[in-house]
Amino acid sequence: MPTASLARINLQLRELAQLFNSMDPSPFRERDLDADAEEFIVSWARELHGGRELELVITLATEPDPARADDTGEAVRHYFLTRAEMKHHEFRRLMRLGRRSSLIGFAFLALCLLLSRIMSRLDDGTIIRVLQESLIIVGWVAMWRPLEIYLYDWWPVREEWRDYQRLARMSVRVVGPSGAR
Repeated sequence: MPTASLARINLQLRELAQLFNSMDPSPFRERDLDADAEEFIVSWARELHGGRELELVITLATEPDPARADDTGEAVRHYFLTRAEMKHHEFRRLMRLGRRSSLIGFAFLALCLLLSRIMSRLDDGTIIRVLQESLIIVGWVAMWRPLEIYLYDWWPVREEWRDYQRLARMSVRVVGPSGAR
């Protein structure tokens, strides 16, 4: 029963089989969604951002098999829960990469600063001064990737993770041509 707090995604198909990847041999509840259907659902969910929960209403041109229609909601939620788990793993992997890159970057920056300091004691010539400044610049450039990860790269992955979590909670209704279900 739809409520005003639900954001509705309407999907119209000829038959229920169009929702799922026809090449996936998995049991019905574990099958992957068709790529076009997934893209449609995800893009609408992103358009309907906010705190409202989602409802997917699948309207079919043919009468659905009652058992399949009843299992569709669970299959769709399972698919998006799996995607959410994959994005969560990707997020954790990105954070590990950020930590590792930071350690390497900081160690390299410290080495460059130490070498620059040592060179400053050798001579005051122009060439030494250029080498000192170059080492400082190279050291800070080595920090580019860790900073990029922590400032920019994690946002989209976290957003996709949240989108998939939201989709994994959505209610799903299958409606046949008679409007029943």
